[in-house]
Amino acid sequence: MNGEQLEIETAEGRVPVHVFHPTTGDGPWPAVVYLMDGMGIRPTLLASAEKLARFGYFVLVPDLYYRSGDYEPLDHATLQDDPVQQARVMEMVALVTNEGVMRDLAAFFDFFDRRPEADGRRIACVGYCLGGPLALYAAGTYPDRVAVAASIHGANLATDREDSPHLLADRMRAELYLGVAEHDPYIIPGETERIDEALREAGADYTLERYPGCHHGFALVGAHGYDAEADERHRRRLLEMFAKHLG
Repeated sequence: MNGEQLEIETAEGRVPVHVFHPTTGDGPWPAVVYLMDGMGIRPTLLASAEKLARFGYFVLVPDLYYRSGDYEPLDHATLQDDPVQQARVMEMVALVTNEGVMRDLAAFFDFFDRRPEADGRRIACVGYCLGGPLALYAAGTYPDRVAVAASIHGANLATDREDSPHLLADRMRAELYLGVAEHDPYIIPGETERIDEALREAGADYTLERYPGCHHGFALVGAHGYDAEADERHRRRLLEMFAKHLG
């Protein structure tokens, strides 16, 4: 397994990224954009991305907080219980917009095209928490490029905002997967039903799977809601879709 740290030039600066891909076997490897949760880049998140890459994929993990500049590293051991750090994270989250990340994706596509190890003709976008709505928004923004989009315990999938992902449902041609925790304080009442209705009425190819008994963060090692069985379950779902659409 090969892992790299580098920067990609975007319309708004240079975004630090981690890249993982196999070093043996028959490449190029289908490309996957792995969109982080609100806790940001950390070893456990990168380990999860690397685990996907081991199945034969070129996985790119961008630091979506790069618009905040050279920010002080987060203390992930205390973040979930530290209101001061949480307030700082919310300030950083506010700079992560759908439109901004879509511009970033255009730069990532160019990066894939330049890398001989990557096959970026049809890609997957997988997002956790903060990254969930971004993955769906990417499917609606780049329907000819995004073949798979997955939101794992994502929130803000269907809101009253003008840039809500559910408003792009009729443009999404990717296979979509929504993994929803039974207990998720970040999902507003009726939101899951609203995105379900929008995708169904649009005739989208999607699966909305509820995870009974699970909490927000079930797929992220180190999160309070982590559930090893649910983590493996969601990964199986992703790999099934990757094999079907990415080769």
